[in-house]
Amino acid sequence: MKNILKNLLPATIIAVAIFAGLSFKNSTKQSNSTVYEYKQFSTVESIISGGMGRSRILTTDEKGTLVEKDLLNFYSLVGINFGNIANNDRAIVDKINEWTNSGWELTEVTSGAQTNMSNGSTSNGIFITRYLFRKAK
Repeated sequence: MKNILKNLLPATIIAVAIFAGLSFKNSTKQSNSTVYEYKQFSTVESIISGGMGRSRILTTDEKGTLVEKDLLNFYSLVGINFGNIANNDRAIVDKINEWTNSGWELTEVTSGAQTNMSNGSTSNGIFITRYLFRKAK
């Protein structure tokens, strides 16, 4: 019995290695066959108190020209403004729908924040989010 197991073990390992290698090779070949073009837009949303910040959707058109669309600031004179946040959400989703309806696929979303804490306050800063799309050429 030990001899049978001793002889089957190397054959089993080799068979699994070959199967795994062929599976990996096929998936790699499929992903390399499609060539994509990419497009991105960014949102910059201000968290500066009193509504003094500037919030925008930023993109570049086919000629390389910067295109800006205004967004509302997170804060108004009386504090955080949830209506402004909801309005921005609608504008961002509208932009995503516009591009996906044109054949672009949203592939990645990356976000970050920056605050100026030099004065001990976190009430000044921005949120930036980048939306990366692709389309098969």
